[in-house]
Amino acid sequence: MRETGKINYVELPSRDLDVTKRFFASAFGWSFVDYGPEYVAIENAGLDGGFFKSDKVATTSNGSALIVLYSADLEATLEKVTSSGGAIVQDIFSFPGGRRFHFSDPNGNEYAVWSEPVV
Repeated sequence: MRETGKINYVELPSRDLDVTKRFFASAFGWSFVDYGPEYVAIENAGLDGGFFKSDKVATTSNGSALIVLYSADLEATLEKVTSSGGAIVQDIFSFPGGRRFHFSDPNGNEYAVWSEPVV
């Protein structure tokens, strides 16, 4: 159900849409719908969105919003990210409410993955 004022869609830059699709399909099981040579929509990612062709990158150091994904098994997800071509920007660390790590996709965009604290 769509609600006024609620986040409904997110669009992210991508230097190479094919590389982006391969990485996120491998690391997180996302699928995509192509809308021409400069845009691809995301499916199965938890929130609707897409990637647009751009030479820019989204990182927290340049003031970008941080997209944070969830994982029930943080260590396994970190391994999947690196084996799929991602680079770890900040290794697993604790924060109030859980643990997380930051990574960049093969295009240089920064994301984070979080999980509940280990008990």
